[in-house]
Amino acid sequence: MIIGAWNYPILLALHPVISAIAAGNTVVLKPSEIAHNTSRLLNEIVTNTFSPEFFTVFEGGPETAQTILDQRFDYIFYTGSKRVGKLVMQAAAQHLTPVTLELGGKSPAIIDQTANLDIASKRIAWGKFLNAGQTCVAPDYLLVEESIKEKLLGKIERAIPQFYGEDPSQNGDYPGIINESHFNRLVSLLENETNASDRQYDRKKLYIAPTILDNRSWDDPIMQEEIFGPILPVLTFSELDEITDKINARPTPLALYLFTSDKTAEQHVIRHIEFGGGCINDTVVHLGNLNLPFGGKGSSGMGSYHGKAGFDTFSYKKSILKKPTWIDIPYRYAPYNGKLKWLKKIFN
Repeated sequence: MIIGAWNYPILLALHPVISAIAAGNTVVLKPSEIAHNTSRLLNEIVTNTFSPEFFTVFEGGPETAQTILDQRFDYIFYTGSKRVGKLVMQAAAQHLTPVTLELGGKSPAIIDQTANLDIASKRIAWGKFLNAGQTCVAPDYLLVEESIKEKLLGKIERAIPQFYGEDPSQNGDYPGIINESHFNRLVSLLENETNASDRQYDRKKLYIAPTILDNRSWDDPIMQEEIFGPILPVLTFSELDEITDKINARPTPLALYLFTSDKTAEQHVIRHIEFGGGCINDTVVHLGNLNLPFGGKGSSGMGSYHGKAGFDTFSYKKSILKKPTWIDIPYRYAPYNGKLKWLKKIFN
């Protein structure tokens, strides 16, 4: 069984479906009801193309999902929030069904003083504001070395209108928030942190402008949950060591991004900070490399997929040993008195 997500409703539904079918499985797909138009389209395409015994779609909300989860499956693959991921795992436990959980988390982007700021600013702005921040591996917040903060933020602020124009609300490449519930959650975060103005959001369009929040601290409300929207808090540091423990003390992020030209810093972050996967000097693009297993760790998920890893996820390795019958060594059978030295020689 595969349960899809709403933010990339075709990709995050069909990508694991392809892996499951490639590994020889039949599939039940439950698309996200939040992206209801795409859910209906997927149902129509699958129904008109495949036999229901091979691949079928069930539409509906949480009640439908719970009814399906009450059934016995060989495997359950879920993409979405940590809250629902726990419910999926609880349901799977009733039948001891193995699961892959692709969740989320507060993914940091770390920028030190050796980074190429022209490149970093564009790649951070692209990764954060792609799909209006509604991307599970979007940079959730910045950790910037203090000496370069002003220069970096200035470049990010200039990159935003280069991508989306002076008014992103009029730009077809910059979407609205998926629904009113998510919009309200993001606006409440924004209003907790700033004196938000009408220019920053538009309730009728479910629009929230790309927003940078400078001078944040680890204790601010916006640092307590995954943002999943176009709001980018900025924190600073002086030494990498001071942020290592800060990140590791929190739930493991799904992704981490480091912008640096310092190989020592690169190895320090890779070896000492826990995260699902990530990039050096880029954001998000590791998701598209099918040679890299994609998945989280701890609260950001379990298991992985993409490419060969997806095939392996939906496969079961059955071990078989076949022995000939034309020879049968008598030393294996009792009684064993006097045979031990010969058994040792055989097994050595």
